[in-house]
Amino acid sequence: MHWILLRGLTRERAHWGDFPERLRAAFPGQHFHLVDLPGTGIHYREASPATVRAIREQVCRQVSHIPRPFSILALSMGGMVALDWAQHAEPGELQHLVLINTSSGFSRPWQRMQPAAWPKILRLLVRRELFHRERDILRLTSSRDIPLSLCKAWYSIQRQRPVSFTNARNQLLAAARFKPLEKRPMADALILASKGDRIASWYCSAELERRWCWTLKLHADAGHDLPLDEPEWVIRQMGDWIPGTR
Repeated sequence: MHWILLRGLTRERAHWGDFPERLRAAFPGQHFHLVDLPGTGIHYREASPATVRAIREQVCRQVSHIPRPFSILALSMGGMVALDWAQHAEPGELQHLVLINTSSGFSRPWQRMQPAAWPKILRLLVRRELFHRERDILRLTSSRDIPLSLCKAWYSIQRQRPVSFTNARNQLLAAARFKPLEKRPMADALILASKGDRIASWYCSAELERRWCWTLKLHADAGHDLPLDEPEWVIRQMGDWIPGTR
């Protein structure tokens, strides 16, 4: 089985840390492909579209070489791209869908972006001092103690492949505008959410469960970056949900 991994707003493949290696160890024989959204990672010099649909179309072109069917594991804004993808996929293209702390236009604006997070994110977008910006992003997206080594690693990522203000703004606009179609794209999907998420309320994930009868699993206190805070919990939920992996 082939998996595509998508990160969130202004983040890239390197921000997964050792999570892909943990996945490969937990699910031997499966292939995990780390894919960057336009304007981030290896595509940081490219312009990011300002709609989820256009972002999804560019990502689809990137992965045209990956054998079908494949599965998608996506975090935050990456989950919006994955959800849009599932609703426009060709028959037999997608096998499994795992969404982590994502949101959509089905939820209230103050649930999609909690009021306390708005001024922090706006300040982060314009802040020029990279080390402190990356440290503050970690403090916002994680509910765990942040080691200095991790702050340095994220600072190094941004130094090497900086996300421009314009691309960050376009991604934010795309996320804010996104509303899925009404149709349920798959019979089931795994939705993972954190009650300790300070960016998107877990009620956004609960709305997808309510609307489409998908499988929702909640972590009691992890932050928005659930694979960073609780990678083994995420892997355990996947193993329990995907047939034949346990």
